[in-house]
Amino acid sequence: MKLLAKAVQTGLVRQGAPRPGSRALWGWLNAVFNKVDYERIKTVGPDRAASEWLLRCGAKVRYQGFDRWQQDYNALPTGPLGRYKIQAIDATESCIMYRGFDHLEGLKHVEEMKFHKCVYIEDACLKRLSQIENLQSSLQRVELVSCGNVTDKGVIALHKLRNLEYLLLRDLPGVKEKRRTADALQTALPNLDIELDLL
Repeated sequence: MKLLAKAVQTGLVRQGAPRPGSRALWGWLNAVFNKVDYERIKTVGPDRAASEWLLRCGAKVRYQGFDRWQQDYNALPTGPLGRYKIQAIDATESCIMYRGFDHLEGLKHVEEMKFHKCVYIEDACLKRLSQIENLQSSLQRVELVSCGNVTDKGVIALHKLRNLEYLLLRDLPGVKEKRRTADALQTALPNLDIELDLL
């Protein structure tokens, strides 16, 4: 599954110029990977369902009480319902997109999220992220690196994450008002440590 997700994400780059219709195929596959199955969430719980979504899209997760990152979809741990709680999400180079963000709704223990080189992460994703009540209280660290569709508007939306302690902003060409955006966040979240590395 991980290999298929990587192929979906990087297939167009490796093939060179896309054939007519191939871009639509990759977009369709990404949309399928991000589809939310609400019955599945009810059956296996939010952490398991979110793990399946994230790994299907090429991301990885770390569970509370574990040091190792889980990245193999076929090796997802089994056990009693609710035993494995997601504490950290690394979405580096994954194909997660707005459509799948409902998977995050029931997560109560996520402290860290990394979005590095995420083609489909955009302002709407960050706004949605900041509206999830559980994440507003649990999320402490966020990294946004080389996400070309993120603008000042998306970054400022993160002000609702009231317990955010650290925010890394690097290589975000869509963020134009860098200082003003950082100042607005700092005003809303006085204890926030912002690492700003934008050209």
